[in-house]
Order: sequence, then C-alpha cells, then structure tokens
Amino acid sequence: MDLFDKISKNMGPIGQHLKWSHGYFSFPKLEGELGPHMKFRGKEHLVWSLNNYLGLANDPEVREADAKAAQEYGLAYPMGARMMSGNSTNHESLEKDLAAFVGKEDAFLLNYGYQGMVSIIDALVDRNDVIVYDAESHACIIDGVRLHMGKRFVYQHNDIESCRKQLERASKLAEQNGGGILLITEGVFGMSGAQGKLKEIAELKKEFSFRMLVDDAHGFGTMGKTGAGTHQAQNCMDDVDVYFGTFAKSMAGIGAFVASTTDIVNYLRYNMRSQTFAKSLPMPMVMGLKKRLELLKSRPELREKLWTIATALQNGLKEKGFDIGATNTMVTPVFLKGDLNEATAITMDLRENYGIFCSIVVYPVIPKGLIELRIIPTAAHSLDDVKRTVDAFSEVQQKLEQGYYKTKKVALS
Repeated sequence: MDLFDKISKNMGPIGQHLKWSHGYFSFPKLEGELGPHMKFRGKEHLVWSLNNYLGLANDPEVREADAKAAQEYGLAYPMGARMMSGNSTNHESLEKDLAAFVGKEDAFLLNYGYQGMVSIIDALVDRNDVIVYDAESHACIIDGVRLHMGKRFVYQHNDIESCRKQLERASKLAEQNGGGILLITEGVFGMSGAQGKLKEIAELKKEFSFRMLVDDAHGFGTMGKTGAGTHQAQNCMDDVDVYFGTFAKSMAGIGAFVASTTDIVNYLRYNMRSQTFAKSLPMPMVMGLKKRLELLKSRPELREKLWTIATALQNGLKEKGFDIGATNTMVTPVFLKGDLNEATAITMDLRENYGIFCSIVVYPVIPKGLIELRIIPTAAHSLDDVKRTVDAFSEVQQKLEQGYYKTKKVALS
C-alpha cells in the first residue's frame, strides 16, 4: 500500500471529523484583544478557553516589556542553540530567578514545553532504568516514555496503592539491571483539574529508591502560597527531584524550564537533544518572561482574583447539580452524559445562542458516553461572567435531559 493512501484513509480519531469540524470545533479562530471577551465568527463571545490564568497576556507592563525588547533586539537575537552561540546573560539571569522561585538550585530554559518534557525523559534514563508513571499523564509524558528503550510501568491515576505495586515491580527489575527508577506525574492534571498526589508519592521514598519528575505546567504560577507550584501547595518542595514548568499558562508566553540540583541541570544542559540542536528562546520572549515573573511575584492579587473566579464558578456549578469531577484546582471540567452528536449540538448552542466559547472534550480523550466542557477561569474574568455561564449551563442541562440535542444536526454555514 502507498504510504499516503494509507494516511488518507485513516486521518486519526480526531482528524476523521475534519471535513465538518475544521474552523469551528477544531482550529477555531478567536479574534480581538486576548481576554475573556473575544470575537468568534464575527460575534462577541465570553471565552473560557485561554490558558491565561493570571491575565498577563494583555497586561500593560507585559506588553511594554515585549515591545521594548522586540525593538531593541529584534526577533532573531540570539542566533543559534544555547550551547553553540545562542546564550546570553539575560537567559542565565532568568534561569537563576526561576530556580530560586520554585525552590531549586538551578534551572534550564527550554524552547517549548511539549518537546522539553519529551527530551527531559529521554535524557534522564537509559535502557537499564525503569519508568513508573501515572495513567492519565499528559501526551508529552506519554511520548517521552515511548522513546524509553527500557521497561516502563503505569499505575492507575492518582492511586497510591497501585503506584506502590508498580514501584515494587520496578525495584526488582532495576536491581537486576543495575538501573534506577524515574517516577513521573503531574502537579495539576490539565483535563480533570485534580492535583497529583505529590506528598503521598514522596512518602513512598521511605520504601523505595526512586526520583520524582513532576510536570507542573498548570500549577506553576497558580498553586502554592507564592505561586511557586503544586509542590509548594503540598509542602513537599524538596521531595520533587526534577520540576518542570511552562510559560504558556500562568505566564502567557511560550517556552518552558526544568529545575533541579546544579549537577542534574548541568547534565540536562549538555544532554537534552531538543535543546542542543534547537535555536534558543528569542531575546524579546526572555525579557518579557522576566517581566512576567516579576509581576507574578509582586502582584499576589492576580492569583487571588483567579481563585475568587474559580471558586465562585465551581461552587455555582455544584449548587446547580453539575458533575465537576475531582478538581481541586482552578481547572474546571463539567461532565455531561451524551454522544458525539449531542456534544457538537451543545457546543453550537452555547456559542450561537448564548455567546459562550469553551472547549469540548469527547472520546477518545474521555470515556465514551461522556461529554466534557472544559472551563479555564482567569484573573481577567468577572463574577458576572461566572453567573452568565452557570445560568447558561443550567439551561443547556435541562435541554439535554429533555432530549433536545438528540434531534439537532450539525450544519455549519
């Protein structure tokens, strides 16, 4: 069979729907100033789909820092990979500040979060080492684990007893091979909003010898007393051996970082292939990130506002009887029972008749028969936005129970 013929006949579980979903359900275009109110298909919508937790995307100080750095350095500087010709004092200064903020000795800037996590895993383990990881880990972790040429064991999501059993298996194998164990989990699981059980996993170090890598993409900047992360919120900062955070969520930017001991970070600097062979972060982004980190530390009211909105939203939904799963963070999933056709009809109703834009999640990301409306609250939202959304969702729930969406067909103009 011709390779392209095979691909055209199987576009994947999501891609198979592209002919009718592209531009609306997938790859939609939000226009206007980044914030809770933007335009979609020419109409204003209340948007709950931006990873802009602290509302920094359009903060005047952030915009000024970005613009000033772009004017001074241009978008090309510095040219080359960090190891070869793309290093700068500002890159190193940002790394030092990030390390101190998350309670580690050193940090290393990464071009992208997804590729960064894949490459961290690849660099940390060899074929003799064993990986133990949470079943609901992000795709970047799964892809990193797939690259591993050694053995891997998966434990049931946030199940400490299952984790213990997999560590027992891993320990026996690691001892035979003369390797070590890397346990990988998340600080905040982005789909469910549940915190990873970092504190409880750390307690297992009393029974087993392993190192813990935590992907805290959603927790960095939002969790903990100062926003340092989920490991701070759970009072186990020293127990997390390798900490990973991104700039694409609370920092409203792009890129990521990894933090650990000086030796481990230096090892990653010289052995992470995704960074060794990739251009360093452009200077305007670095300077903009320095400003974002400064504001994150100096304006705790942004995090307080985020939690005010998230708490009001989640309490309002629960009071109306909605299932928001196991979330104990700002990420707010709303679970409904229905099929794909009902899911698309609900999404269209929310957007076309209520002016509310939120992400929709269906199988294979979640089990069949369930629909998830994923809401990302931010410090830029208002309590009026919350009320409007809870009221709209209540009406949609009633329609769903009455079978209204069973008869609706997707027809996009």
